[in-house]
Amino acid sequence: MSKSFTLLLGAAALTLSGAARAEAPMSVVASFSILGDMVEEVGGEHVDVTTLVGPDGDAHVFSPSPTDARAVGEADLFVVNGLHFEGWLDRLVEASGYEGPVVVASRGIDALSFDEEREEHSSDHEGHDHGPEDPHAWQDLQNGKQYVANIRDALVAADPEHAADYRRNAEQYVEAMDTLDAEVHRRIGSIPEANRVLITNHDAFGYFANAYGLDVLSPVGLSTAAEPSAAGMAKLIEQIQARNVKALFLENMTSPALLEQLADETGVTIGGTLYAGALAAEGEASTYLGMFRHNVDTLTEALKD
Repeated sequence: MSKSFTLLLGAAALTLSGAARAEAPMSVVASFSILGDMVEEVGGEHVDVTTLVGPDGDAHVFSPSPTDARAVGEADLFVVNGLHFEGWLDRLVEASGYEGPVVVASRGIDALSFDEEREEHSSDHEGHDHGPEDPHAWQDLQNGKQYVANIRDALVAADPEHAADYRRNAEQYVEAMDTLDAEVHRRIGSIPEANRVLITNHDAFGYFANAYGLDVLSPVGLSTAAEPSAAGMAKLIEQIQARNVKALFLENMTSPALLEQLADETGVTIGGTLYAGALAAEGEASTYLGMFRHNVDTLTEALKD
């Protein structure tokens, strides 16, 4: 092999190596699994997503590790929910030394507050890091569209070379959300009105109930770590009996003990598991849109006459 040919091969290898580096996906850290799925849908092949609180994980009680801090520190983008959902966020950013953009996916959403009526339905809103606003805004698909818009804009700003792909992916994703949103309205609307009572381990379905027409009752407030008072449990049992509640629903990331106690004391069956703040590790509920389909299937089956 001639020396000149060897030099040509070396130059070609360097060129290919440089191209591979240039095409390396952007490193994005998402605070929890639902956001991670959204970023992957919008970013496609151009992003490498690390999720801090993974499937079936509870962001309410999450404690970042040094590995998490390192992942954030090395990221190009850090995507969070906001609305005080990640009570550990400021500490993590400081520990990581991260200086890049922090993308607040809920920006621009008209957040629900815990008004007096919802306070009556929940026995304890104390002892958690949340503010006065409900942070679970993704539980309304119309809000999900705003999440996607914020993620799209952040990806475009960070990586304008692939802006057309991000915009196309986001448009297709939003179209799928609109289609599913209409289906959710139709199917929840098919449940007899008197049966549209949603009782889960903690109060994470306010946006869902507000958007699709259900009443929410919960043993505890926003925090999965909260414990209900005896008076709160007694009041909830009275409400369950007075309203002839058809079913109770577990959440994938919380202990079933409270719901099992309610089921024992009221004779109301547990109608299945819903996904609120974390996706499933596998199966239909392992994506944001699949989570909605699973929840609606579970609700309509358990609450029908």
